[in-house]
Amino acid sequence: MVLLLFLLVLWVVNVVKEAGEEGSKETLRQRKYRNGWSEEKLVTLSDYVLKILAWGAICVYLHCQFSNYGELKRNEGEDALLEEPFLSGDSSVSNGVELSKKRGGDTVTPYSNAGIFSILTFSWMGPTIAAGNKKTLDLEDVPQLDSRDSVVGAFPKFRNMLEAADGEGTGVTTLKLVKALLFSVWKDILWTGLFVFMYTVASYVGPYLIDTFVQYLNGQRVFKNEGYLLVTAFFVAKLVECTSQRWWFFKLQQVGIRLRAVLIAMIYNKGLTLSCQSKQSQTSGEIINYMTVDAERVDDFSWYMHDLWMVPLQVTLALLILYKNLGLAAIAAFVTTILVMLANIPLGKMLEKYQDKLMKSKDERMKATSEILRNMRILKLQGWEMKFLSKIIGLRSVEEGWLKRFVYTNAMTSFLFWISPSFVSVATFGACILLGIPLESGKILSALATFRILQEPIYGLPDTISMIVQTKVSLDRIATFLRLDDLQPDAMEKLPRGSSNTAIEIVDGNFSWDLSSSFPTLKDINLKVFHGMRVAVCGTVGSGKSSLLSCILGEIPKISGTLKFCGTKAYVAQSPWIQSGKIEENILFGKAMDRERYDQVLEGCSLKKDLEILSFCDQTVIGERGINLSGGQKQRIRIARALYQDADIYLFDDPFSAVDAHTGSHSFKEVLLGILSSKTVIYVTHQVEFLPAADLILVMKNGSITKAGKYNDILNSGADFMELVGAHKKALSALDTVEAGSVSEKRVSGDGASGSANGEMLKEGNENGKVDDDGPKGQLVQEEEREKGRVGFSVYWKYITTAYGGALIPFILLAQILFQVFQIGSNYWMAWASPVSADVKPPVTNLTLIIVYLALAFASAFSVFARSMLLNTAGYKTATLLFKKMHLCIFRAPMLFFDSTPSGRILNRASTDQSVVDLTMPLLVGAFAFSVIQLLGIIAVMSQQYYISSARELARLVGVCKAPVIQNFSKTILGATTIRSFDQESRFQQKNMELMDAYSRPNFYVAGAMEWLCFRLDMLSSITFAFFLFFLISIPKGIIDPAIAGLAVTYGLNLNMLQAWVVRNICSMENRIISVERILQYSSIPSEPALVIETNRPDRSWPFCGEVHIHDLQVRYASHMPLVLRGLTCTFPGGLKTGIVGRTGSGKTTLIQALFRIVEPAAGQIIIDGVSISSIGLHDLRLRLSIIPQDPTMFEGTVRSNLDPLEEYTDEQIWEVLDKCQLGDEVRKKEGKLESSVSENGENWSMGQRQLVCLGRVLLKKSKILVLDEATASVDTATDNLIQTTLREHFCDRTVITIAHRITSVVDSDMVLLLSQGVIEEYDSPARLLENKSSSFAQLVAEYSMRSK
Repeated sequence: MVLLLFLLVLWVVNVVKEAGEEGSKETLRQRKYRNGWSEEKLVTLSDYVLKILAWGAICVYLHCQFSNYGELKRNEGEDALLEEPFLSGDSSVSNGVELSKKRGGDTVTPYSNAGIFSILTFSWMGPTIAAGNKKTLDLEDVPQLDSRDSVVGAFPKFRNMLEAADGEGTGVTTLKLVKALLFSVWKDILWTGLFVFMYTVASYVGPYLIDTFVQYLNGQRVFKNEGYLLVTAFFVAKLVECTSQRWWFFKLQQVGIRLRAVLIAMIYNKGLTLSCQSKQSQTSGEIINYMTVDAERVDDFSWYMHDLWMVPLQVTLALLILYKNLGLAAIAAFVTTILVMLANIPLGKMLEKYQDKLMKSKDERMKATSEILRNMRILKLQGWEMKFLSKIIGLRSVEEGWLKRFVYTNAMTSFLFWISPSFVSVATFGACILLGIPLESGKILSALATFRILQEPIYGLPDTISMIVQTKVSLDRIATFLRLDDLQPDAMEKLPRGSSNTAIEIVDGNFSWDLSSSFPTLKDINLKVFHGMRVAVCGTVGSGKSSLLSCILGEIPKISGTLKFCGTKAYVAQSPWIQSGKIEENILFGKAMDRERYDQVLEGCSLKKDLEILSFCDQTVIGERGINLSGGQKQRIRIARALYQDADIYLFDDPFSAVDAHTGSHSFKEVLLGILSSKTVIYVTHQVEFLPAADLILVMKNGSITKAGKYNDILNSGADFMELVGAHKKALSALDTVEAGSVSEKRVSGDGASGSANGEMLKEGNENGKVDDDGPKGQLVQEEEREKGRVGFSVYWKYITTAYGGALIPFILLAQILFQVFQIGSNYWMAWASPVSADVKPPVTNLTLIIVYLALAFASAFSVFARSMLLNTAGYKTATLLFKKMHLCIFRAPMLFFDSTPSGRILNRASTDQSVVDLTMPLLVGAFAFSVIQLLGIIAVMSQQYYISSARELARLVGVCKAPVIQNFSKTILGATTIRSFDQESRFQQKNMELMDAYSRPNFYVAGAMEWLCFRLDMLSSITFAFFLFFLISIPKGIIDPAIAGLAVTYGLNLNMLQAWVVRNICSMENRIISVERILQYSSIPSEPALVIETNRPDRSWPFCGEVHIHDLQVRYASHMPLVLRGLTCTFPGGLKTGIVGRTGSGKTTLIQALFRIVEPAAGQIIIDGVSISSIGLHDLRLRLSIIPQDPTMFEGTVRSNLDPLEEYTDEQIWEVLDKCQLGDEVRKKEGKLESSVSENGENWSMGQRQLVCLGRVLLKKSKILVLDEATASVDTATDNLIQTTLREHFCDRTVITIAHRITSVVDSDMVLLLSQGVIEEYDSPARLLENKSSSFAQLVAEYSMRSK
């Protein structure tokens, strides 16, 4: 239809021309004088009429297409060929992509099957855009990628290239990495190179022909129909330019998506094989930055890939045109262009330096943020979160220092290049005057059009240089990471399964975590384990038990000796690693479901009862770090995961520490003595009662095996073993009064009835908690929310008014308007003030001509400088304020927010979205405002409405699909040892690739949608331009000033570029503003209650005696979750010791969280010494209580910063405390003493030592109320006794509330509270409860003492 319309108008013009060629001039002149119309009025009116007709026809056409599109889609099945191929995808594609009939997620991209016309016009995007116009797009509406674009297809090719590049095995360098990246996509790069060449040549056809066109309008006609030939040349050049540019942009984005995906896959795979030492030098926060920022930058660089050779080509073509028109003056243009480019070198070097520093400071901040998010519960319990927020703000202020330097240097660079075209043209025209070359308007216009095109590479050069600099920094960082040491491949010799009757053999083994240390971690290890043996490993805290298991797994670098391993392995680590996902997925861990084995495993791990309590049984989604499970449940799920693998060799690192006595006993019998009776098992344990069942016991001290043998053989032969057994017996002496016979078999299996008194208590509890069955049920972790529909105006408004209330915005716009006025003014002046040909007298002298032009050029330069500085100031200030606001909100969010929000989502906002706000957003908002001032296009807005709904949702999907990639990665880094021990690397690599493809899919379609729109806009602007040219050649000579007509043509040449620029900026801004939207989303999280309530502050000496009164306490973790505590009422007397016991998942830890107001009660209250804790500020409460938590936590920093983060105590006080908790000697051994470094998560300290540091914290604080939440679960009995003795000594007059699975830890308490399924089952003194043999507590004690003898 467009072509028909075009041909029709062409025919009319021809007819008019032929009919009136002779008399037209005279007639028009007479008409002009008769009607009193001026030339300008006539031409302007005609131009308006013609443009309105052209645009009107096209608008009607587009409107019909868009409105009928839905109908066509609905009738697609009846007659697919009815589709209009240009807008909706040609018929060869449409049948395959009926989004209404087939879920897009299962469909391969229509791009793979598209015909040539569909590919050229981007019509294969039609169905997706149509679908997005009707409904909000979801990921399943987005078709799959082609196999070449999918990381699954692209990665093996890239990996082979990289291995080939690194043939000599010296490690990956930046050069080898670049080579492998380029060779993996060389065909696409060549294609895009061809498109760039076609675009560049076509774009210079216009400037080349303008002088001829102006002369034609002035009456110099070389042959008949020359005008039509000129118009055709202009039009064809425009079509070639538009099509090649669209394909150049699209293919490069395609290349970028592919390169980013393979880099992320490479980084991920490397993360799985890093050695322990490498891991300590690279924290998970830094590695996440390689994925989110550096790999993303390589993707962005693809836009600039061809600029390095395109700029010289454009400059060469420009100089040829200038030489044709202005002779030797072209040399002046060349010299000034080179000078301008050289001026950028020092700025480029500064940019590189600032970029490098900026990235390093960002790494530091992300590292700290990642660690803080992992340990937010501890920070809130201790009341330290604001101190750690100030640490993040401090790191950010360093980053902001470099950001400020970077953006202002960038502003200088952009100023230099915005003024460069004026600078070049002043020099060139000045040279013409000096050389006596006549300045005619046609030649000047041709030169101006050439400068305008030359402006593009020169404008783009600072961006290109900046991007090359940033990409080089990023590639250097990635290459450095890929060069890090992997685990020693020869640390362990794997024998074929079944080839030996020895499962594990170590001969003269020396191993060290730190190869530079002169003291090996494990020395002179000799061990031989046969298939089917049970081996127990025991020893005091820090003796090397966990390291022995790590060495068998091949995790510790080997110094000398041999290690042989025969069979498959499964491992249960000491620190819990659980994937976010369903419980069932965690247990199966990649294996197919075998229902019989699955049930057997659940039974053996006592998980059946726990699963029944959960709302969704084994389909319950586990929160991050297993947050909605108790410590014991997490431990047993990890044991179940290992059991389900049905491996030959099992390695358990203290697996029963976090479970209660009878569950531990049951699991030991069922698991080690039952399911695994025929397997090889090596288990580390602190519970002496589990040792007699072992065929071989290894006693460790200072990294050596001091004793090895059966229980009875070594019992009397060494002090180390006697020390452990003696401590155990001492702990048991308190239980001597209990008879073993009162154990009920039912009780062992974890259920059974209590006495009648307890029955009443249970009933009462259930009356209070009757809400439970009818209560709301829902998963803790919800899908990440994304906004839907248009990005609200409020988001833009908040963004532009954040800095100084938006006061700078009017000045930025004014500077841009002035810049535009001066630019157009200078061009108009040159066209008006120069003669059309040599025989016409110029209106002004050459000196006046150049001085006025120079003044206008300087004015525009000053405007652009003011604009650059103001824009960057506003952008920098906005980024700073948004960062502070979001982080304050996150740190003040209630604990539920962290429990239900995977940290990947928060890290995504702190990393990727913050980068957009720091560096990209100000430029985009500026570019949008500037381009709209340059061109207010009606059609752009009209067709954009149809496109933007799809593009916006695709961009949001990009944001939502990125968090799972980060989340999966940070999870993998933490659990790398477990993944390797199960030989599951390939499954996790596959999962990462699937997540990467899910992230690349919307990216690919965002690119396609953008080009779909721009292609159509380019066609419209080209046709409009052709109409305009036909109009000009059809008007008789003399009606219009040829110079002004020529100026209009030079602007018309840029029409499609400007139009595309406006639309691209609108769309890019709408897509990137989503980052602001996401940051604002986290800037309005509901906050916890106030940290301090000034009007209700407790007395300085509160709590006075530490009495805790709990009244009808009901707690649930979220409004959609069932009640966990169901109406507790009791009092913990002040100054006494209260023990809390109960089955795993009975609500013990929840009660403690309610005491610290980590979760607010749904009903009821807690009163401490007459003050309701809900009525005072959180810090007033939390800083007056102390806790030793279940998971011992240390932060990266020093020993001092870990004990005293708030810097309240002196060195003497800290040393005194270290000695009290038996860590003084250990710290004195270290070089830095109190300033000794602690690595991320305290990885360079053993679990037991970390627990002793936590003990040190509470000894420093000396609170009136101390809570121990299974604080001694991961230490041996001797250390447990030490901790208990220390606490008894220093907290004898204070309230101590202890949750423990070791009965010995609570049996000497003054009171014991026994919880069952969120209600109080028993609460009395231990002596009284033990008197009643049928009490649950008595049965628990009897069970413990029986298994311990």
